[in-house]
Amino acid sequence: MTELDADLQMQPIQAASVVSQAYERIRALILNGEVAPGTRLGQVELAERLGISRTPVREALRRLTGEGLVEFQDNRGFRVAELHLDDVLNRLEVRLLLEPGAARLAAERATEADLADLQACVEREAAARTAVDVHDASREFHVGVARATQNRELVTTIENLWLIEVGRRLLAQRRAAPHWQDGDVAEHRAILAAIAARDGDRAAALMERHVRDALRHWEPARERAQ
Repeated sequence: MTELDADLQMQPIQAASVVSQAYERIRALILNGEVAPGTRLGQVELAERLGISRTPVREALRRLTGEGLVEFQDNRGFRVAELHLDDVLNRLEVRLLLEPGAARLAAERATEADLADLQACVEREAAARTAVDVHDASREFHVGVARATQNRELVTTIENLWLIEVGRRLLAQRRAAPHWQDGDVAEHRAILAAIAARDGDRAAALMERHVRDALRHWEPARERAQ
């Protein structure tokens, strides 16, 4: 193989890398709430903002459409997907299936650094004084449990199921309930204690109860909307 042949073989990988980078950047904008649901995602504007051509932006938007984070409509183009209560509850149902297993794995695999990170999340939530800070610390605890499994696919899945912008709005409403924050912190402490004790069965049971409570909280709202 000549040096030129080797260079040509590398070009598709480089192109794919640009698409992946565009995907990660646009996805981060959506998940971090920097672009609100319903916002138009103009390919030209995004390409200029990212300093790349429109082609990788378009491919990234198509990929995000497949994940449900972006919607495409004829004559309107790409927009940030609107998530409704049914969408949130569907995601909670998936979390109910996944997160107890993640807690069990975390009890087996968590490092001392993982445990320290989870403890820091719990303390940030306990000290939080705004709904946004409570939400972000609570979300980071759940993502941190997934990280402690040492399974990147679980981390990505949990991050995708718990969208920041939607979660912040919903948790701001739920936090209005008396003592909710204290209860959430206490449940996180119990889950962490089980993980630290390497008690996978208890960690899984506590996580299942924790997520199920969130699902039960929002199910009446869906029933009222029907």
